Amino acid sequence: MATLDQKSPNVLLQSLCCRITGKSEAEVAHQFQYAVRVIGSNYAPTIERDEFLVSEKIKKELLKQRREADAALFSELHRKLQTQSVLKHRWSVLYLLLSLSEDPRKPSSRVGNYGALFAQALPRDAHSTPFYCTRPQSLALGYGERSAGLSASVGTSGISSLGVYTLNGPTPTPQSLQPPQSAAGGGQPLGSRLAWTLPVSCSPSSALKRYHSLNFHGDWNVSEAALVRDILYVFQGIDGKFIKMSAQDNCYKIDSKVVLCKSLRDTSSRLAELGWLHNKVRKYTDARSLDRAFGLVGQSFCASLHQELKEYYRLLSVLHSQLQVEDEQGVNVCTESSLTLRRLLVWMYDPKVRLKTLAALVDFCQGRKGGELASAVHSYGKTGDPHMRALVQHILSLVSHPILNFLYRWIYDGELEDTYHEFFVASDPNVKTDRLWHDKYSLRKSMIPSFITMDQARKVLLIGKSINFLHQVCHDRTPPAKITPASKSADTPKDAAELLSDLEGAFQEKIDAAYFDTSKYLLDVLNRNYLLLEHLQAMRRYLLLGQGDFIRHLMDLLKPELVRPATTLYQHNLTGILETAVRATNAQFDNAEILKRLDVRLLEVSPGDTGWDVFSLDYHVDGPIATVFTRECMGHYLRVFNFLWRAKRMEYTLTDIWKGQMCNAKLLKTMPELSGVLHQCHILASEMVHFIHQMQYYITFEVLECSWDELWNKVQQAQDLDHIIAAHDVFLDTIISRCLLDNNSRSLLNQLRAIFDQIIEFQSAQDSLYRSALEELTLRLQYEEKKRQREGEWGVTAEQEAEEKKRIQEFKETIPKMRSQLRILTHFYQSIVQQFLVLLMTNSDESLRFLSFRLDFNEHYRAREPRLRASLGASRGRRLSNI
Repeated sequence: MATLDQKSPNVLLQSLCCRITGKSEAEVAHQFQYAVRVIGSNYAPTIERDEFLVSEKIKKELLKQRREADAALFSELHRKLQTQSVLKHRWSVLYLLLSLSEDPRKPSSRVGNYGALFAQALPRDAHSTPFYCTRPQSLALGYGERSAGLSASVGTSGISSLGVYTLNGPTPTPQSLQPPQSAAGGGQPLGSRLAWTLPVSCSPSSALKRYHSLNFHGDWNVSEAALVRDILYVFQGIDGKFIKMSAQDNCYKIDSKVVLCKSLRDTSSRLAELGWLHNKVRKYTDARSLDRAFGLVGQSFCASLHQELKEYYRLLSVLHSQLQVEDEQGVNVCTESSLTLRRLLVWMYDPKVRLKTLAALVDFCQGRKGGELASAVHSYGKTGDPHMRALVQHILSLVSHPILNFLYRWIYDGELEDTYHEFFVASDPNVKTDRLWHDKYSLRKSMIPSFITMDQARKVLLIGKSINFLHQVCHDRTPPAKITPASKSADTPKDAAELLSDLEGAFQEKIDAAYFDTSKYLLDVLNRNYLLLEHLQAMRRYLLLGQGDFIRHLMDLLKPELVRPATTLYQHNLTGILETAVRATNAQFDNAEILKRLDVRLLEVSPGDTGWDVFSLDYHVDGPIATVFTRECMGHYLRVFNFLWRAKRMEYTLTDIWKGQMCNAKLLKTMPELSGVLHQCHILASEMVHFIHQMQYYITFEVLECSWDELWNKVQQAQDLDHIIAAHDVFLDTIISRCLLDNNSRSLLNQLRAIFDQIIEFQSAQDSLYRSALEELTLRLQYEEKKRQREGEWGVTAEQEAEEKKRIQEFKETIPKMRSQLRILTHFYQSIVQQFLVLLMTNSDESLRFLSFRLDFNEHYRAREPRLRASLGASRGRRLSNI
């Protein structure tokens, strides 16, 4: 373990500092800290591998030394060397010769070039732009080497963590920024790369001594050159000697002991803001880069921030090169071409604006991921500044790339691989196949990017859902590529940027094409293979009593069974009657697939129920059609059928009442004492017939037929399955509400059921009346027949005649009781109807209010009920005033 510790980078670096300075370990603490800071920094010479440039510099050196013949000879030899393939790294050999020819005691010839460069404004190519996607080749400490050689000992600074990102190729540097380049490549030793961070005009020992004398043992009247050096460290988020991060104030501050004029202090503070901005962005990327839960969109966002930081580091490398040139020349005072705080302030203006944008973006994106993160980035692109807009658009193209890949895989293959829940389409794996369309897939509204509209998101959801529905529910094995041809996907951020620039054009066309092709194919499969429209019409004919001849014949056949107590019914008997009714009517011509789904259902039996109360038709649905006719929908159909069946029974009952009256009218003419009671029965029956006919007209034509016509038109025009489901749900909701079956119409429904009960009671009363009257009539006819048979004699005895008179008298005494019973029944019926009419008058549905006028067309009930005397306009005015 001791041997390993002695070979650690920290121990070796400290030993190197001791050997260079000739001091003990305790005395080289400051130098050791400085050495760690230099190794951990991102400064590097901006040297490009340009063989021609190096050869030209060698010629210039020879010409300066007045060795024209040697220069010509060198040019000829270099030309011959280029024609041969003996050396593979000619540039490295030439640069070595140039470096060996330099005398450390003489000023470097590179000063003039860099001085001329930095006397002018910094070229625009050195600024960070969103399209520079890699670091310069000249950066010291390559990413792979740093992570392999220094990750265990030196804290990363700059861009060491960027090696995990694969980016585009190198960006060429303008010729004005291409000084000679060393042979520092991927295999260059750490020592030689460290040497580049020190001035070349002196030994490492003298360089450390000079910085030591300047910063550690000098007085506190700091020169501007020292501040510039500190500022360059601060730009990377590294504390300098005089400028350090204040944890309390969360900003960089100049040491209070340093004596500076106000202008230098203010300028330094303004420049130090870049370090604070850099730290903010870097802290975010370091924290999120290794967080897998951040998802692909978040990692793309971090990659875009890394790209911007790379360009920022590239600029710092250029600035550091200028500082090295000045160190090599020994410049200690400000000259025309030296690097000053004011020049830094000018050159760092654009990077500062970009870093401010990135820092603000980082703040705004805290806690966001996936589509929500893309929306946050997109919102920052809505600015009038073209440079800021270009920066945000570039970041958005990287961030939206994974989202668009999710989208294309979903709409063309129906695949959803969203491990970190970033896409706006969510899937619930616990949902079974029968609920796939309704519950398995849904929209995460918070994850819908702001550049995708809600209509586009809904279409995207439907496309992928339709593909999965076809495969899993319809068992259709047609490849998605045959349903809709796949267009070019967003393979690169550049493709994503092109799509984002034309969201209402090419992007919308792709979504629409996939939507129309997939939806049309799904509806064709449902109609062709699963008879969706035929099943819909069967619901109308059988459960909504649209097949009139079948329903009437079924009632005739079922009447003997349904008048019995509900507990004595057997479903197999009723099923046989149903099959008989189908074979005897036009229902027999329906598709066998439909008829086999028609069945009988008995509801839960309550005490005192008859067969009429528990009988119901049922329609079995399964497979894909169960997506449209869900369990909730079939429950609605059952409620509507029971209501319509009860109303149809009232019509059937009143028909029997009328038939009884017509058949018995002539028979009972010989009993004049019944004329008043029979007249009363006729009047009440007429009221009931009028009421039921008007209700049947309202239900059949104003509710069912109108709603069905709207549904059929919508189904014919439907573009996707959701449109059919929505239209069907609206149809059911409409007939439920207008048939008084919803919660708001509960009082109306109770009154209507009470009216139906009065009709049943009236039928019982009339049947009892006719039964008694016919029995009396039969006895009278028998008595008269006896008298005729014994004509000319005493036909009956006095005793028999007395008995006959007594019986007739007793019958006559029962008539007032019958009349009072009918009067009570009439009173109850009329009071209930009046209450029903009042509720209709005050209902918000205009069709129900007009129904009240049809029910009381001759104002018969209005004369009896004061509340019905208010006009329709007055009642409407009261409702509006209440609102």
